[in-house]
Amino acid sequence: MEPDRTRCGGRAALLVMGVRSGAGRTTPRRRGTGLPGAATLLWLLPALLTYWVRCAESAKPSNIVLILADDQDVQLGGMTPMKKTRTLIGEAGATFVNAYTVTPLCCPSRSSILTGRYPHNHEVRNNSLTGNCSSPQWQKGPESEAFPVYLSKQKYQTFFAGKYLNQYGKKDAGDVSHVPPGWNHWHALVGNSQYYNYTLSVDGKEEKHGDSYEKDYLTDLMLNRSLKFLEGRSPYYPFFLMLSPPAPHSPWTAAPQYQKEFADVKAPRDGSFDKPGKDKHWLLRQPINPMPDSSLNYLDNAYRKRWQTLLSVDDMVETLVNKLDSIKELDNTYIFYTSDNGYHTGQFSLPIDKRQLYEFDIRIPLLVRGPGIKPNQTLKAPVLNIDLAPTIMDIAGLNLSSVNVDGQSFLSQMAPSLRNGSVRPFFLVEYTGEGHPTPDPACPKQGPGVSQCFPDCVCEDAYNNTYACVRTLDSENNLQYCEFADSESFVEVYNLTSDPHQLENIVKKVDPTVLQAMNQRLIKLQSCEGDTCRHIK
Repeated sequence: MEPDRTRCGGRAALLVMGVRSGAGRTTPRRRGTGLPGAATLLWLLPALLTYWVRCAESAKPSNIVLILADDQDVQLGGMTPMKKTRTLIGEAGATFVNAYTVTPLCCPSRSSILTGRYPHNHEVRNNSLTGNCSSPQWQKGPESEAFPVYLSKQKYQTFFAGKYLNQYGKKDAGDVSHVPPGWNHWHALVGNSQYYNYTLSVDGKEEKHGDSYEKDYLTDLMLNRSLKFLEGRSPYYPFFLMLSPPAPHSPWTAAPQYQKEFADVKAPRDGSFDKPGKDKHWLLRQPINPMPDSSLNYLDNAYRKRWQTLLSVDDMVETLVNKLDSIKELDNTYIFYTSDNGYHTGQFSLPIDKRQLYEFDIRIPLLVRGPGIKPNQTLKAPVLNIDLAPTIMDIAGLNLSSVNVDGQSFLSQMAPSLRNGSVRPFFLVEYTGEGHPTPDPACPKQGPGVSQCFPDCVCEDAYNNTYACVRTLDSENNLQYCEFADSESFVEVYNLTSDPHQLENIVKKVDPTVLQAMNQRLIKLQSCEGDTCRHIK
């Protein structure tokens, strides 16, 4: 979207024609032309140039920054280390306390963020290539319609750095030469999260990195390259900047200056911590309870290291905000901070992971600041990660009726002076479980079909850990209804008003008519597409 040069030129012409009313009044005009003389034009030239630049900049759409953390929970204190982020984004704008991922796993969640679609529509099922993660099928289909493609058409200067999708850059996924459409500047991590000893695709060319903190620590490298992008950008067009740091994903390698922080911190022991998973899906019934010391030590160490890695992300946010301020772009920039999914450390005696249907895994942080957003807002309406794409496109001036998304813009919620909009009363969460066809050698007693087996042979995932949930969240109802695709056709139902930690499955206590209504909503949501996802009753 080019600046409105017609409007700028028209105003500049009026400025020239009106010169006789100002300081140039004594300069004679050229007879018969109605225009000022050469001396006046020379006097006016600096003012005209300044005005033209300011006018062009004012006509430019807003810039957008999206910072996407990896595996950062909000339910268990994951935002606690992020003091600067909470001040510079949350307190300067809006904090959404009911933000959710539509699927609690990296690759399908990130695919939903990029496309604005539920997993059943973009068809990325898990983190594997066979699960469609960064596969040729993904690249030919949903990736070619991801929101950066539309931003590029709107003349946005686009920049990406960090983790993209788990299988990105692998040989069977197009290798490092594959640069997704819509990106002008591309610095993408090959494969899953790392902090050192990784490979980047830099605009389609391989770039290997070692273990030097100054040169290679990924969170800092991403920041430094984004700052160079901001310095070299064109001031006449808006920019979209997406930073996707590895933190707080394993291997939890903190920067040297932060490796001794939070030495006394342990995973919180409240809520569902180390509670037996009775009346839950079989995967929740298999952990040892109470948890042995080996598992407790393991998860406490992970919890502490996760917080340590986040301190560099917090620094990144501060430096980026300061940079935007110094280049006079902060007031015209929307900054989003969020994560791809939540996380758990000991809930229902599961050591560490994120693949379950409970609040700790599906609830995510979401903070936004920008033009029209009043500071210190706490917003309770539910927002999904499939809403990020339509919101970003809405800010960019796109007509949302012309794009294929399941989500909806939430610009109206945080900036009601700019947009009108509605709040959804319920939404879908879906997940396709992963397992191995043969038993895990370290945990043969569990048999085939399981995966993600951690200390003491507690397995966090399985083929039949495949579920779909309808989550109802409004002023009257705070319910979750989930069905598993397994031989038991297992159902879990929770009233989160009376049971916020989801300790009791009330499926046998709920009025059958309520169960039937929830089942019908779930069926409709699982087959919805586009506009129908937003108008199910």
